Amino acid sequence: MRSQGPAAPATEAQEDTDPMSDRASERAPDNPADTPPHTPPGVTGRHALWLGIGVVLLALNLRPALVAVSPLADTIRHDSGMSAAATSLLTALPLLCFGLLAPVAPRLGRRFGTEASLLATMALICAGTALRMLDSVAALFAGTVVIGAGIAVANVLLPGLIKRDFPARAGLMTGLYSMSLFGGAALAAGVTLPVRDATGMNWRTTLACWGALAVVAFVVWLPQLRARTRVGAAAARQAAHPVRGLWRSPLAWQVTGYMGLQSLNYYAAAAWLPTLLQDSGMSAGDAGWMLSFSSLLGIVGSFVAPVIVGRRVRSGTLAVLGAVLCAIAYAGVLAAPVGGAYVWMSLLGLGQGAAISLALLFIVQRAPDARHVAQLSSMAQCFGYILAATGPAILGAVHDSSHNWTVPLVVLLVLLVPQVVVGVGAARNRHVAGVPAGSGGRTVRRGGPSARS
Repeated sequence: MRSQGPAAPATEAQEDTDPMSDRASERAPDNPADTPPHTPPGVTGRHALWLGIGVVLLALNLRPALVAVSPLADTIRHDSGMSAAATSLLTALPLLCFGLLAPVAPRLGRRFGTEASLLATMALICAGTALRMLDSVAALFAGTVVIGAGIAVANVLLPGLIKRDFPARAGLMTGLYSMSLFGGAALAAGVTLPVRDATGMNWRTTLACWGALAVVAFVVWLPQLRARTRVGAAAARQAAHPVRGLWRSPLAWQVTGYMGLQSLNYYAAAAWLPTLLQDSGMSAGDAGWMLSFSSLLGIVGSFVAPVIVGRRVRSGTLAVLGAVLCAIAYAGVLAAPVGGAYVWMSLLGLGQGAAISLALLFIVQRAPDARHVAQLSSMAQCFGYILAATGPAILGAVHDSSHNWTVPLVVLLVLLVPQVVVGVGAARNRHVAGVPAGSGGRTVRRGGPSARS
């Protein structure tokens, strides 16, 4: 879409609007030239470089400790004596943590600061990884919950940090962030078993190896506690107040719906595609490799999509294109699951990679400032990941009742339709706008960079 025309000069003029009306919960972006003097311009120079490296390292840690469980699931089940259902909880519990703990993250960011809170998330991942080394099923689940809690907070706070410190490079940084998410998942899926086989380590020690990556991120991020972005007193007071009213914003719900549906698509496919391919005659090793291969292509899609938004392709077009690629992949798996596997997994990886990066970019672009990003990120990831956690179970139940993989794949195809609808809605060049706590029901209008779509 084309950007809106220049708005009124962005003094801190106030509008008397109903905080629960659509006008109060959604507005067009203001003119970039109208940005108030106290708005942080973002970091530059050497600080920006090290902060960017820190963001990439943090993002690399948000999936490996969890994804590494899947290749070891059979070994864990046989060694611990757990049932298949109990073992599947090791994958479902973190997703529930992502959703249930997302609303807590903005409060932690306001109370302790974004930099300190993100450092604590790496400490939690390290602690949870160490806890899982204990020879106890209870410790295994407790460590998984601790890791999930750390990742849940980082999931919410990182988009806000990108909005705050990289306002002019939000697309690039979102691409690097989402690419690191996919890269970490692909690394864990493809390397965990070879590392175990090459070293002869047991599964507990193999899982613990991924804690080393969190230690590296902790050390690299530590200087950010001293080099945090300096903001004026007025901006600091503003950031201390939560945002209310997003729950009545149609745009916020569209962003939330897109986050949830693309996450459900990803996790449901990741949970069952290897099994589907094995049932179609592919060996277990090749089926596992296909999932890793899809994740590798996802790295490409997740980086390219947010970088080209606003330059060559509109974000709404990319939301449609990503769904179309996934639809072709599912239809191909229905027609020739083994013979065309590389083609279908390539298309699926590109489509899913584009979708996750767009979901993160929508959170950054549809919010006028870092404070709104934190609240929108919390809302989107709370409902999004709770919805995603149901995906594998729903697909498994459909398979059990239909006794084939045709119906589950058709279900995934049908779910792409509402994903496209909310994706196109979330791509509108608008800003959500809540009401700051303590503002007396008056919406403060401020200028900000226009998010090109």
